[in-house]
Amino acid sequence: MWTRAAWQYPASLILMTVSQALITLMDLAMVGVLFSQVDALAGFGLREVLFLYGTAYLAFGLADLAVGNVDLLGYRIRMGTFDSMLVRPASTLVQVAAEDFSPRRVAVLLQGLVVLGVSLPMVPVDWDGTRVLVLVGMVLSGAVIFGAIRVLSAALLFLINDVAEVISAFTYGGNMLTQYPLAVYGQQALRVLTWVVPLGFVNWYPALYVLDRPDPLGLPPALQFASPVVALILVLLARAAWQGGVRRYRSTGN
Repeated sequence: MWTRAAWQYPASLILMTVSQALITLMDLAMVGVLFSQVDALAGFGLREVLFLYGTAYLAFGLADLAVGNVDLLGYRIRMGTFDSMLVRPASTLVQVAAEDFSPRRVAVLLQGLVVLGVSLPMVPVDWDGTRVLVLVGMVLSGAVIFGAIRVLSAALLFLINDVAEVISAFTYGGNMLTQYPLAVYGQQALRVLTWVVPLGFVNWYPALYVLDRPDPLGLPPALQFASPVVALILVLLARAAWQGGVRRYRSTGN
């Protein structure tokens, strides 16, 4: 519905998409400014950072496209419009995610594709079949991880309505963290991003294999292939959290 309405005003739609792309390009320009002052970040040069940036942005863009609307769950609960979803013969999560689809999110997806496409021929990698599969799995698993974390965070809205900042910290903040080598944040932070909030499996651990880099924590090499498993675990947790939230939900009465 939102898409059909938006295309009634194509100039406005194009301007919104271009503005989102420009904002994203400004983020990318910051990477260039950073590398005008330093040669490497935690041993990763500009080419490798662009690779991390592209994979993170593409994974985030896919997740945003699929479940980005769960950010608005709090608004729907306050306005009482979530109640109508409970009586429809479809998953409430699917309904929330599919409602008011915004083409503006496509700009984020395209930005990730462009940056990743530019970085692939630049990185010093001998692209064999295994590395190609790991790259594809990295992006898809990363998207699932981002999406599951987003749903997990949104499920808090069933208990505490005003936690928008918390959701942003885990979603947009997580995207920003994974755009750079996680080693720059220190070993303690890296452990947290591995075992507590497993954003390290979005692109960091698979990238260590693809780029043939040592693991700063010295963890088993098998973890570099564990992103699909982590994604599956998070999906199950997100599903349980959402269903538990729906069971506990009490109408606002609006």
